[in-house]
Amino acid sequence: MKKILLILAAGCTMALVSCEEWLDKYPLAQMSPETFFSNENELQAFSNKFYTVFPSDGLYNEYWDNIIHNDLPQEMRGGRTIPASGGGWTWTDLRDINTLLEYSVNCKDLDVRNHYDALARFFRAYFYFEKIKRFGDVPWYAKPIGSADAELNRPRDSREYVMQRMIEDIDFAIRYLPAKHDLYRITKWTALALKSRFCLFEGTFRKYHDIDLPENDWKYYLSLSAKASEEFITNSGYGLYTSGGTQTAYRDLFVSEDAQQIEVVLARDYNKGLSVFHNSTFYSLNTSYGRPGLTRKIVASYLMADGTRFTDKAGWETMEFRDECRNRDPRLAQSIRTPGYTRINSTKVEVPSLSTCMTGYQPIKFVAPADFGSDGYNLSYTDLPIIRTAEIYLNYAEAKAELGTLTQADIDLSIKKLRDRVGMPNLDMDHANANPDPYLSAPETGYPNVTGPNKGVLLEIRRERTIELLQEGHRYYDLIRWKEGKAFTQPLLGLYIPSKGEYDLDGDGMPDIYLKTKGETPSTKAPLIMEIDQDIFLSEGDHGYISPHKKNPGEWNEARDYYYPIPTDDRSLTGGALTQNPGWNDGLDF
Repeated sequence: MKKILLILAAGCTMALVSCEEWLDKYPLAQMSPETFFSNENELQAFSNKFYTVFPSDGLYNEYWDNIIHNDLPQEMRGGRTIPASGGGWTWTDLRDINTLLEYSVNCKDLDVRNHYDALARFFRAYFYFEKIKRFGDVPWYAKPIGSADAELNRPRDSREYVMQRMIEDIDFAIRYLPAKHDLYRITKWTALALKSRFCLFEGTFRKYHDIDLPENDWKYYLSLSAKASEEFITNSGYGLYTSGGTQTAYRDLFVSEDAQQIEVVLARDYNKGLSVFHNSTFYSLNTSYGRPGLTRKIVASYLMADGTRFTDKAGWETMEFRDECRNRDPRLAQSIRTPGYTRINSTKVEVPSLSTCMTGYQPIKFVAPADFGSDGYNLSYTDLPIIRTAEIYLNYAEAKAELGTLTQADIDLSIKKLRDRVGMPNLDMDHANANPDPYLSAPETGYPNVTGPNKGVLLEIRRERTIELLQEGHRYYDLIRWKEGKAFTQPLLGLYIPSKGEYDLDGDGMPDIYLKTKGETPSTKAPLIMEIDQDIFLSEGDHGYISPHKKNPGEWNEARDYYYPIPTDDRSLTGGALTQNPGWNDGLDF
């Protein structure tokens, strides 16, 4: 029962077909919605497939301004087009959810029915959260809709209407879902965490996008987020994983064969014995999978180990790799290869590999221990966290700071715990507000939209969120809700290279790379030779920051790109009742 994704892998024919498909394949006398859903086994069998909506490889395969690959995603290069269909405008999962809600009355056990209604309503709230993030206003459907149903042609409902329905759903889920911790199934605490997440999104989105609707303002949603977060923190019994100490606990959290239940609220389960794998280790170690690397922008935002700012140090802009990694927030060395790095359960010292990492800042988060035998394509079997407690701490602190109600006690309840895990000094609210970080305020490297008396502490909370949740799938929509899409046009740079020729990354006296000019035949012991302007690009020609996308900088249309476009076929089918998002011209005359 625990291994929900393994159940899904095995499959259940009944659970993996839609209502309309049943009617096509099975005589009504044998099976139909009217005769199914009558007991817990049937409700569970049908609801198992709901869990497939959660991301899998996308949990670690992040792009955006803090991690770049050898190509830019379409969102960062102005490459999005209006699709004829699809493009995220799909509703099959919702039909399945609403089918269960429509027919669960067949079950006469009220407790069982409430449980599975709560589960379905959790997933409906989750479904609509993904739609609102992507499209803004969307039509709300509370029952299964057939292909000939006139309801398919209705216009979009306001985001306020949809948000209120989502709140009704998630509150029902919080009330009726079990409180017992379960890594692989939805519980009361999963529902509270989701409410914390989507109310934070809505409140900050409305604030920074100047959305003023008559029913409820941005403060209303941030208050709900803070309240849900506080209830979770106070009553859930979850905490942070700290085993192994300040230098390894954060790293180890993401490479556990079975997710660490003290912190992980919901995970995807993987299993070597049943050949249920993902690809996280291959992603970071192989030359053919995008060569992901952190950007200098995010690496420079990590504090020093004593809590001071790295970007306040003299000469930080041109500091070489071996020097910039010294005495930093321990999460840096637990997130990328730094000098002296050894993979878990290995004694081999490895420097960053520019053949597998575009920027030199090579990610190690989600890289399995060396003895797991998971280096090949799609062979990783460590669990992947979907929701973990650290996010709720960050949601709480941010919501309170945006509301103007944050206190040092609130920071102690949230941010301090994250800092304590890695042995970092606590965040001091008064000091932060008296000295806002110029690096995090600058348009080239930070968040120029942050203003007001809590500017300093808000910047620090964003720093903490970016570092703590690095590579966990939050970054794109964080920038969207903060109205910081321009971050996609900020310089996308890697580590600093002072000159062509031999370069010693880790300071051990041996060259790790030789950067040559065209036509040069170097004599070197360096294991990797790269040609400038062919294999590697530098910001100043023959020296400077590694600049992988020097010839293709990011693009962002501020008037258009915060929403995705509505597919043209769906607009046409509604005769124009379904309107297009601002800035997207699909050529239709309605």
